[in-house]
Amino acid sequence: MEEKKGFVHSIESMGLVDGPGIRVVVFLQGCQLRCQFCHNPDTWSGQGGTPMTPSELLQKVERFRAYFARSGGGVTFSGGEPLMQPEFLLACLKLCRQEGIHTCLDTAGCGLGDYDEILQYTDLILYDVKEITEKKYKALTGRSWDETTRFLQAVRRTQTPVWVRHVVVPGLTDSDEHMKALQAYIRDVVPNVTKVELLPYHKLGENKYHTMGIPYPLEGTPAMDRKQVEKLQKRYFDV
Repeated sequence: MEEKKGFVHSIESMGLVDGPGIRVVVFLQGCQLRCQFCHNPDTWSGQGGTPMTPSELLQKVERFRAYFARSGGGVTFSGGEPLMQPEFLLACLKLCRQEGIHTCLDTAGCGLGDYDEILQYTDLILYDVKEITEKKYKALTGRSWDETTRFLQAVRRTQTPVWVRHVVVPGLTDSDEHMKALQAYIRDVVPNVTKVELLPYHKLGENKYHTMGIPYPLEGTPAMDRKQVEKLQKRYFDV
């Protein structure tokens, strides 16, 4: 049977911050969210990038197996939002499982398809907590959080392990009040959490907006101080 092709934006061969060990990070096209701090607006469209079958992608991944296997790493599917291409993603995850390759799903949980089946072939979820109230979530992403709630229900059913990630933005999500509320949200809403990572907001994607002729939502917002993020990480989540 002919394989269904997916659209791959890019592949990073030596990812060090996208899951355990050294990772091959596969960035897929397509995303429904319009997060104010998104640094990959070029992945929003579902039709960009390079068409590729799951087998073709696995061949590219296998070239780096000697590197990621020794480190306890594997493949991380990111984006965009990888769940926007559910059939392609599922086929890739199944191939990785057959080959004994550890898989991570870097996701905001806002996609399409049968999440339960996808998560059965996912070893670890890197779940991006965008915001912690429905009103703030919609203001930040432009969408309701009903879909990501549906995703979390599937995570609860499948018991897939989760690392939570949360972007810290100056003046928006960097206060002690916010961190305490984030602690409570993770405890009460997100299932199967084994680790929390705070990520400093950066401006590396700002030039993409200018090149694409898109207004940058956080124009004038400074990059988040990394040392301050480290302090918040230690104070609230490394305990």
